[in-house]
Amino acid sequence: MVEPRLPQFTVRFVDNYCRAYRHLFGDVRSFEAFTSLHLGLIAPLARKSLPAIAKAVGLPNDQALHHFLTHSPWQVEAVRYQRLSLILEQIRGQPIVLVLDDTGDRKKGKTTDYVDRQYIGNVGKVDNGMVSVNAYGVLGDLTFPLLFKVFKPRRRLKLDDVYQTKLQLAQQIIQELLEFGFRFSLVLADSFYGESHPFLGVLDELKLPWIMAIRSNHGVWMPKEAEVSYSAWQAFERVFANGETETRYIQEIIFGRRFEWRYWTLTSDPTLLPANSTWMVMSHLAPEPDQAEFIGNLYGLRTWIEYGFKQCKNELGWADYRLTHYEQIERWWEIVSSVYLMVSLQFYGLGAQLPGIVDEGQRDLLTRLQQHPDWQETKGWRRRFNNVQLLVQPFIFFCLFQPWMRLFDVSTLERGFTKLIRIVNSFPGWSPLAPSASIQHFSSA
Repeated sequence: MVEPRLPQFTVRFVDNYCRAYRHLFGDVRSFEAFTSLHLGLIAPLARKSLPAIAKAVGLPNDQALHHFLTHSPWQVEAVRYQRLSLILEQIRGQPIVLVLDDTGDRKKGKTTDYVDRQYIGNVGKVDNGMVSVNAYGVLGDLTFPLLFKVFKPRRRLKLDDVYQTKLQLAQQIIQELLEFGFRFSLVLADSFYGESHPFLGVLDELKLPWIMAIRSNHGVWMPKEAEVSYSAWQAFERVFANGETETRYIQEIIFGRRFEWRYWTLTSDPTLLPANSTWMVMSHLAPEPDQAEFIGNLYGLRTWIEYGFKQCKNELGWADYRLTHYEQIERWWEIVSSVYLMVSLQFYGLGAQLPGIVDEGQRDLLTRLQQHPDWQETKGWRRRFNNVQLLVQPFIFFCLFQPWMRLFDVSTLERGFTKLIRIVNSFPGWSPLAPSASIQHFSSA
C-alpha cells in the first residue's frame, strides 16, 4: 500500500494553524488548497482574486484553488464547527460580547444567487448586491467572526428556500451559538435591531444583557402630563482596543420617568453633537449614576468590531470572489472567517510573548523580529495583521521571484531567500498542537 504524501509546507505559523483542520480533508490536494488560501488571503495583494493568490503562493495556476471552492468534497459545516471549537478552546468558558451586524456588497447582474436590489449598508442606499447577517465576538482585545447567514430576498428564493427576515436570521444565529456552548456577557447591534421590540423581547426571554442603537427620532409612549428630561452631561474616558483613551460624554434621556429600558446619548462634543460621533442608545442595563461611562464604553465595542469587520472585508477579500452559486460563496466566506481567526490568535493573550515559546532561542527570534522597522505592537487585529504580513513576505517574494530564477543563474539570491525563509519559519505562531510537536520547515526543493 502506497502511503499518501505529506502536504507541501509553506509558512510555519500558517501551517500550524491549518493543521487543526487537516482531518476534514480526505485528500492532500484539498488541504494544500485550504492552506494556500490562508496564506494568499494575508498576502499583500491589492485584490484577493484566485489568479493573484496562486501567483503569490507559487502555484502554476489557479485551477486547484478554483476546484477546491467549487467541486472538492469538503463540508463547509465541518470547517465552521472546527473553527468555533477552536474559539471555545481559547476563551475557556468566558462569556463574550456578541455583536450583530448586517453587511452588503455591490454585485452586478442577476446571475449570482440572492443578489437583488436592496439596502446596501456599505454604500448607504438601495443598490444591486448581496447582504448577509453576521455575528462577531469580542473578548478583551481578541475579536473573531462567529456565524454568518445570507439574506435571501423574496424575489430570489429557490424552490427549497424559506424566506427569513434579517431579524429572524439574527435570532437563529443567537440560538445556534448558545446551543454550541457560547455564553454572552452583552449583545450589541445597530438601530435596525434596536427598533425591533420583538427582537429585544427574545433577548429578554433569553436573559441576555443588551445595548442597542436607536434612531434620533425614536418614539416612546408617555402619559400626556409627562415631560422629557435630561441628565447632566457626564464626561468619561472612552477606552479603545489599542489601549488609547479619548474623552467622551454621555447623557441619559428620561421620558417622563425611568422605565426598564433606558435611553442615552453618547457624543464626542456635547455642544455641537457631530453626526459622525453622536449616538443614541437604549439598554435595559441600569448603572448607578456615577457609572454612566459603563454604558459608553460597552457600546463603544460595537464601533471597534465594525472597524475590525471592515478590515476583514477589505484586507481579506470578503467580496473578492468570482462565484455565482451561494454554496461556493459560503465556502469562500468561511475560509475568510478562518483566516480572520488565524490572524486574531497570533500573539493572543501574551502581548509581546509567543504561545509555545520554550527556549531562549525562540525568544531571541521574537526580539529580532520586533526590530523590523515595520513591526507594530501586537495589540489589536490590524496590528497583528500587519505583523503576519511581514512574516509571509519572504515566502511570497520568493514565489514571485522564481520565474526570474529559472531564467538566470542567481543561485546566491535563491540561497539567501531560502536562509531567510528558514529563519522566519522558526516563528511557531499560535498552534493547536503541543509546543513540542514538530513540523517540517520550508525547503527549496
